[in-house]
Amino acid sequence: MDRNPDQKRAVQFLYPPIDPYDQRMLDVGDSHRIYVEQCGNPEGLPVIVLHGGPGGGCSPAMRRYFDPRVYRIILFDQRGCGRSRPHASVEANTTWHLVEDIERIRTLFGIDRWYVFGGSWGATLALIYAQTHPERARHLILRGVFTMTQAELDWFYGGGAGKFWPETWERFVSPIPEEERDDLIVAYHRRLFCGDVSAEMRYGRSWSAWENALASIHSSGTSGESPGEYARAFARLENHYFVNGGFLEEDGQILNRMDRIAKIPGIVVQGRYDMICPPSAAWEITAKWPLGELRMVRNAGHALSEPGISAELVRAMDQIGKGEI
Repeated sequence: MDRNPDQKRAVQFLYPPIDPYDQRMLDVGDSHRIYVEQCGNPEGLPVIVLHGGPGGGCSPAMRRYFDPRVYRIILFDQRGCGRSRPHASVEANTTWHLVEDIERIRTLFGIDRWYVFGGSWGATLALIYAQTHPERARHLILRGVFTMTQAELDWFYGGGAGKFWPETWERFVSPIPEEERDDLIVAYHRRLFCGDVSAEMRYGRSWSAWENALASIHSSGTSGESPGEYARAFARLENHYFVNGGFLEEDGQILNRMDRIAKIPGIVVQGRYDMICPPSAAWEITAKWPLGELRMVRNAGHALSEPGISAELVRAMDQIGKGEI
């Protein structure tokens, strides 16, 4: 989960704007080409940034959590979103394709081990990547943890969060006939993949608006309308992953495999009032993670742009960069 609205105002107190020194389209096979960029210090500590969604795409604001004198910052748009092509495609687009893409990027840039930074779905992907390739992750820095369990999906798409935002929930469910509301992920899936692009955009905006409206602790329960193409890609990709349970082998897989990263240090930054990814998941993974540290941020929700979240992430990366942790 996680959309990427412009976060510039929220992080303007951090480092100066950083321009990428390397931008390219990488052919990863299966007819997919993904956008990859590098910025910061080419000789610095390598960090891979994993965006949310699935389908959110990376943004320039994501560069600004890292001191460019210290870090070699690598960002990419995951398959089907952002500047990657084909746009909104779910063909050959699974969690395991993305794990392979991360490894392909690491190999391409000649990096042995790196820091893995991800929020929301990016935290999910970071955990799965590290559990698959523990020898490649030096440190995990996670925000707004989502572990892709049925309980988490039920919370957000089954009415749990809707009890706090009934008027916003009503806008989300109203396009769906009452007889289909027992499984909104499946109901939206039928419409997001109906083959009528204009209808897919319409339902994509509805799907995206529900999540975007709950991202910030300061939300009024409404959000601006997303561009149609963006909303369609975001909603299709997110729904595709959720209807398939993240392509994991079992419910609770991430929690059940925390022993695989027992020797990898990690920091988890979590908003206390995160309505999209409630704090229980962050609590549960750090309880099973000997070297995992939970940093709960009071008066913060889910968004990367929350001032308290941004400040804590910068503090964590500065501490790592200075060798303090």
